[in-house]
Amino acid sequence: MGQIGDIEVVVFDVLGTLVDESSGLRAGIREAVPGADDAFVEELLSVWQRHRDLAQRRIAEGHRAYVNPEVIDGEAAQCVADRAGLTDPAAISRLVTAGWRVPPWDDSVAGLARLARRFPVLGLSNAGRTALLRLAAHAGLRWHQALSAEDVLAYKPAPAVYRLAIDAAGCPPERVLMVAAHVWDLRGAQAEGMRTAYAQRPAGDPPTGSDAFDWRFDGLDDLATALTG
Repeated sequence: MGQIGDIEVVVFDVLGTLVDESSGLRAGIREAVPGADDAFVEELLSVWQRHRDLAQRRIAEGHRAYVNPEVIDGEAAQCVADRAGLTDPAAISRLVTAGWRVPPWDDSVAGLARLARRFPVLGLSNAGRTALLRLAAHAGLRWHQALSAEDVLAYKPAPAVYRLAIDAAGCPPERVLMVAAHVWDLRGAQAEGMRTAYAQRPAGDPPTGSDAFDWRFDGLDDLATALTG
């Protein structure tokens, strides 16, 4: 396990780690289907997330040819529209881009700003390039570079996605810290030699007893304090 002082570059997962994607999608669904009650909104959110997760998994497992995130978002939005009986093309088109309008977690903006004064900071996401641009502007996120898995025609946890960040960092992987609220993401980064830090989020999945990540933080305040000391 490396020392925290050995870190040269910090890499962040974005969806779920820096931004509350579920809240943003809920808001998009409520806008598209204004008559939906809370239970139906949750059902429609599950429809979206299940389709997205299955599509990415099928691509990762070689059961489907690669398509970019915008295609998958379009499919997910259409699944939601079909379930809700939504037929307005303009409403469906706006729903497709709901992932561009997601709020940051309360500590994300300040935590990123603190870290960016000390370290090169990268975003590394399964979101597409356009989505990363738009959501960063909407949420007020500050990083020095955002990398999309779209650049390597893959989805995390494919090894090529983490190598994209390591190559951009320009230093050995053991000096690159991957921060995420998802254990599957950290496991993928760890397999490529990166240092790992679990950041607890309401929508995340905590480490199991068999996970041996380098650090674990309650949020970005703790992380920034530990790294900037």
